[in-house]
This record gives sequence, C-alpha cells and structure tokens, in this order.
Amino acid sequence: MKRLYRSRTDRFLGGVCGGMGKYFEVDPTLVRVLWAVGFVLTGCFPALIGYILAWAIIPEEGPAET
Repeated sequence: MKRLYRSRTDRFLGGVCGGMGKYFEVDPTLVRVLWAVGFVLTGCFPALIGYILAWAIIPEEGPAET
C-alpha cells in the first residue's frame, strides 16, 4: 500500500513537496512550482496555511536507508 510521507532527503522546507512528488511519481520541482502558483493565485494566505497544515499532518518518512 502506497503512503504519503514528508521526504527526508528531497526537502526545501518541510519535505511536503518532495513527499508529494514521490507519492504521485512526478518531479518534486513540478509540485513546488504548482504550490508557488497556488500561493500567488490565492493571495498567499490559503496556500501558506495549507502548507503548514500539510507539514503538521503528513508524517515524516522513516530513517533513510544507506
């Protein structure tokens, strides 16, 4: 079963976009660009609250295996 986690390795702030990119099998940069566009189009506040909520709700993935 596929689960959504915040990324430990592909992160810029909290790993939310990196984890979403891994979950949806797309480049995390695309997720970051879409989030930035949403940030601008919604007047900043809703997208910021959404990111903070995602950061708080989505668990971080387990320790990185080396």
